[in-house]
Amino acid sequence: MKILIVDDDPRLRDLLRLALERAGHAVVTAGDGRAALATVTREGPDLVILDVGLPEMDGFEACRRIRATSDVPILFLTARDDEIDRVLGLELGADDYVTKPFSPREVVARVRAILKRAGGGPGQRLALGDLVLDLEARQCRAGGVEVPLTATEFQILAQLMAAPGRLVTRPVLVAALWGARSAVSDRTLDSHLRNLRRKLAEAGCDGVLETVHGQGIRAGVRA
Repeated sequence: MKILIVDDDPRLRDLLRLALERAGHAVVTAGDGRAALATVTREGPDLVILDVGLPEMDGFEACRRIRATSDVPILFLTARDDEIDRVLGLELGADDYVTKPFSPREVVARVRAILKRAGGGPGQRLALGDLVLDLEARQCRAGGVEVPLTATEFQILAQLMAAPGRLVTRPVLVAALWGARSAVSDRTLDSHLRNLRRKLAEAGCDGVLETVHGQGIRAGVRA
């Protein structure tokens, strides 16, 4: 897999490059947002590691522009320990974030997890109790029995099962499925969630999806 590292600190770029190369990835680098956009177009990376605090064009704006033409997975690096910044980053279309200071090992682990969710590596399965998603075959099974899901229902479940127990806000879920600029309404999302819950309940997995009022939705452990 080819990874693009975007950070204005050359020492940090080198540190991450060495860690990722040791993990078997090819690595290209850029020192600012404009160079990142050109490199995404030229190199076609499988994942972008993007620093939020870039000069001139910050990571959020670079993410917006990348998302206008590409669905490449994006991992934010941020020194801002602020929940609003984290949520904003994810709503723009980023897949995950790591807060500085961090260890290169943590970044490599996050990269591996994102690539698995995106279908970019082996072990393309998500499991929660008896509920299993085969991302490559696009199949959902409960206790070995296939659960027929639409493409949208499958993607919603995959997003939630990728991080069991983590609350995912509605805007983040909408952005992940339909894009950061989508005008999809809560009513549309609720309709898909309602159908998905019904199918899971019929398969014996009632209560797998939990809505926390005013906060978001998460996949529980009651499958």
